[in-house]
Amino acid sequence: MKTKLLLLAVFLFAVINTYAQTHTNEAGLQSDNDSFLAQGSDRYYTNGIYAYFRHALNAGKNDKMANKVLGFEAGQKIFNPRSGYIPAAQYVDRPFAGYLYVGSSLNLLYKNESNLKLSAKVGVIGPAAGAEGIQKFIHKTFGFYPPQGWQYQVRNEVQFNLSADYNKLLARTKGIDVSASGYANLGNGFTGAGVGPLFRLGSFNQLFHSVSTQSTVSGSDVAAPLHKHELFFYYKPQANYIAYDATIQGSLFKDHPEPGTEEITLTKKPFVLTNQIGGSLVINRFVFDVSVIFKSKEVKEMLRSQQWGSVTMLYRFK
Repeated sequence: MKTKLLLLAVFLFAVINTYAQTHTNEAGLQSDNDSFLAQGSDRYYTNGIYAYFRHALNAGKNDKMANKVLGFEAGQKIFNPRSGYIPAAQYVDRPFAGYLYVGSSLNLLYKNESNLKLSAKVGVIGPAAGAEGIQKFIHKTFGFYPPQGWQYQVRNEVQFNLSADYNKLLARTKGIDVSASGYANLGNGFTGAGVGPLFRLGSFNQLFHSVSTQSTVSGSDVAAPLHKHELFFYYKPQANYIAYDATIQGSLFKDHPEPGTEEITLTKKPFVLTNQIGGSLVINRFVFDVSVIFKSKEVKEMLRSQQWGSVTMLYRFK
């Protein structure tokens, strides 16, 4: 019996040590849905599903570089008006729209705890994005009401979009820090920018080894993380300027509504505020993030603001 217990202890120790090693790859899923908040709402940005794969590159001998991560992703976003059941056009206060894409990114993370993430995405809006079919499948599977009104959705257009995300540590004391966070988008689907602070409270790592900057994989041992695991809460308010949003305004290069269709497009608001509150856990091979996002009206015709929940789970491996 003692021998078995000793062997079990050795096995567990080996497993823990294996899990504690540096991981160079991670893959996982993110799910967004307003039903996560159990408010009975089904409006505006109503569902999103994303798949991620990230691979850490060798940071090399650059004196300033701490980490470098190459990423790939695919995703779908679904938007509808105040409800997924719209009996007539006058009830459309945010266009029906789907957005389907694939993309890649390069995340450059520096020793001074700043990072620059450059991304490129190609995709499609409109019926080709498959949003109507997915929403009807979800509602039928879970016994919800049958969606109606997708004949009004924005029309098909291929999307090419570029983005840049930047973060920089501003101050840190034990158990709390604050960073500056910003982004800029450019493309025929999404053009705009946003900026705001990021507050973290708990056990977190430097911005070059943290879930906060999608850098929980590492290809080098340039600098050791502050903690073996991460467990913290965060708050991220942000002011956003929207120059163009194809899920609201439709194709950048076509007349609207598109002739011969029932397409409904509306007027975007130029300034939108978001507030994100969440918690993150990175332990052994697993990365978890859960958050709630509150967003002000992004369309002039919208009756209400919007909110949704987001859940992310990643698995790290060699």
